[in-house]
Amino acid sequence: MEGKNYINGEWNTEGDGVINVMNPATGEQVGTVPNGGEKEATAAVEAAAAAFPGWSKTTAYERAELLMKWHDLLLEHKEEVGEILTKEMGKPLAEAIGEVEYSASFISWFAEEGKRLYGRTIPASKEGKRIQINKQPVGVVVSITPWNFPAAMMARKMAPALAAGCTFVSKPAKLTPLTAVRMFELAEEAGFPKGVINLVTGSASKIGKVFTSHPDVRKLTFTGSTEIGKELMKQSSETMLNLSLELGGHAPIIVLDDANLDLAVEGVVASKFRNAGQTCVCGNRIYVQSGIADEFAKRLQEATSKLKVGNGMDEGVTIGPLVDKDGYEKVQQHVQDAVSKGAKVLIGGDGSTENDSYFYNPTVLVNASSDMLVMHEETFGPVAPIMTFEKDEEAIKLANDTRFGLAAYFFTDSMTRGTYIAENLDYGIVGWNDGAPSTAQAPFGGMKESGIGREGGQEGLEAFVETKYISIKI
Repeated sequence: MEGKNYINGEWNTEGDGVINVMNPATGEQVGTVPNGGEKEATAAVEAAAAAFPGWSKTTAYERAELLMKWHDLLLEHKEEVGEILTKEMGKPLAEAIGEVEYSASFISWFAEEGKRLYGRTIPASKEGKRIQINKQPVGVVVSITPWNFPAAMMARKMAPALAAGCTFVSKPAKLTPLTAVRMFELAEEAGFPKGVINLVTGSASKIGKVFTSHPDVRKLTFTGSTEIGKELMKQSSETMLNLSLELGGHAPIIVLDDANLDLAVEGVVASKFRNAGQTCVCGNRIYVQSGIADEFAKRLQEATSKLKVGNGMDEGVTIGPLVDKDGYEKVQQHVQDAVSKGAKVLIGGDGSTENDSYFYNPTVLVNASSDMLVMHEETFGPVAPIMTFEKDEEAIKLANDTRFGLAAYFFTDSMTRGTYIAENLDYGIVGWNDGAPSTAQAPFGGMKESGIGREGGQEGLEAFVETKYISIKI
């Protein structure tokens, strides 16, 4: 597949050569995209700026109609888009198609939510005055999205921006740009006006430099590592750029002794092993109350043994490859470090590296302790370390002992214990007996160094508007 940039309603291959897109399951090339840079990014921003006055004046109903056409086309082609996603990213095909459906849910949600972007009138303190609060689109929005959810992360940003009346420039990850290209082709077919949506592939540093410095850009929305988020924040300070940053995570999972163990194991598998553990909200460390730890570990080992590792295009595969060598080596380092400090491998603990592909078997560790890397760093791989605790307060303290605060999970059948734990976990997303809480209608985002702002829900639309206060003397 030959991917292209989409700028001002036209497809082009301009850039400094091409980027080869590789299949992480086979090491084979699946396509190319232009290696765009400052020139292409500037052209895209300027096209979006030129289109903004007209697009921002369209009605919410007109914008919703185009978004729903895009939504319908995306679902009509979900198997095709899912196959592209699997080939460039590696996740199992069924999971990839599920991501496309998840992406479409954001488009339909915000198509409708855009119709409810209300202002308000406030009673004045003096006779003869009126106070009005209006909502207006922030302007040109630029986005930088990660490789692990190339469809969903783009849709979760692009749909609310367009629904609010903003124009949009997307920069997908170099590892997985082809999904974005196909989604833009479908968006073009839906009929978005020239310049309203733009796509630039290529150098993150060169494109990012334009995004954070161009005077026509009014908002940057980014999903990725905390380190890159901090750098983008520094670069954006000169223009006081409006930012939404969804950054790294280090999610704890707490299993209390009154939990339904079958439900807890199901939730842990859903959270930990989805996308081979390569998600920012996946459980990274598991705290189990000591009285049930052995039984829980036994059941988790049994459930993990049923997972199948392989090429995401093959029937029955549930765990695809890690995205690259660096990711594989980090997972390997975390497991080796844990074992050297006393952890025991119940299942997994190894992988394979053939034909420039990197597979790691789903792994369960017991006897984990706080001095292990896996309990302090985001692994981004299919490793489930189990550490025991005695009291609820101890579990809360261990869970909160991190600079991150994106997602946390816990399992208990007690309303009293559950309410207390939920209210005391310092995380933007909390799953109570739920290993997969993400949904289009709820706000997604983190506390502490896990980011700024929210995506999804009503908050996800508010992120793309300015609030204007108008005082009228009559």
